[in-house]
Amino acid sequence: MRMVFRWYGEGNDTVTLKQIKQIPGVEGIVWALHDVPAGEEWPMEKILEYKRLSEQSGLHLEVVESVNVHDDIKIGLPTRDLYIDNYKKTIVKLATVGVKTICYNFMPVFDWARTDLYKEMEDGSTALFMEKAKIEHMDPNELVRSIANNPDLTMPGWEPERLGRLTELFEAYKDVTEEKLRDNLRYFLEQVVPVAEENGIKMAIHPDDPPYSIFGLPRIVKNREDIRRILDFVNSPSNGVTLCSGSLGANPNNDIAAMVREFKDRIPFAHLRNVKVYDNGDFIESSHRTQDGSVDMTGVVQAYSEIGFTGYARPDHGRHIWDEQCRPGYGLYDRALGIMYLWGLWDAAERAKQTKGQGA
Repeated sequence: MRMVFRWYGEGNDTVTLKQIKQIPGVEGIVWALHDVPAGEEWPMEKILEYKRLSEQSGLHLEVVESVNVHDDIKIGLPTRDLYIDNYKKTIVKLATVGVKTICYNFMPVFDWARTDLYKEMEDGSTALFMEKAKIEHMDPNELVRSIANNPDLTMPGWEPERLGRLTELFEAYKDVTEEKLRDNLRYFLEQVVPVAEENGIKMAIHPDDPPYSIFGLPRIVKNREDIRRILDFVNSPSNGVTLCSGSLGANPNNDIAAMVREFKDRIPFAHLRNVKVYDNGDFIESSHRTQDGSVDMTGVVQAYSEIGFTGYARPDHGRHIWDEQCRPGYGLYDRALGIMYLWGLWDAAERAKQTKGQGA
């Protein structure tokens, strides 16, 4: 397991590269050009600036999250081929600086959603929270207002250019069913995966977050069956999944450890985090510790150890603790704590595997 840490860039992140370097076992950053609109080809000079910063800090930049997919591709408009061509060119450029994995998603309009970014927990920390009944009756514009309460920081996964045209986007997606969205994903993958494979890059689709429909929009990466179908679209090691235990774990029916074992050869990137799911469907992003949430993090990490996982992994959303002022879910303290917990689980699993192999 190769530990990495998501970083939003100089001037756009409260966490520094120097701090990331000091977290035991972290070897690289997970990055993106957040100021480049979806669909545009990434400028080489901006890519090279990240390469310079990563080399200067002693951290690699082998994982990009995300190269966002333009809505015209998801909707299936005639203009999609232009944006797919730009995507291919970006893949080629990223390969030249050593990128090995590109995480992306295929969620319509909202790349992720929560109803409260700072829900207070029993211990006084705060965390990202989803009130399921509330979002079922919420106006999408109200969600945007609640999410965009920190204009100085771009939100993870959200494309700023989308926020001012929600009505237009909802109209564009009105006839897009799950079947049509799935067909459009297949079309996209048939175009880009061969380019990725030629350039030594693995594409890794991120599950829907949350793993169910919101605002009537289609969702096609919700569970084991969805992932199996997507991996069958293009039978290539470059067509993979970012297995996110938190996103998938918001549905208690999803067995994350079983997915690790089934998709073991197609998981270039793992997001490891816990969520506490309540009986009414609400969930909050707890600490990474197994006992604090609903996901069996111990079993998940054991499964990765069993399959001999050599891909990239990162702690995902953390709580806001010790009065840290940070991007919601992306502070330093709790994610660093999460890494140390994950390493503990990993070391224990690896030791148990060695002991078993020695017949003790």
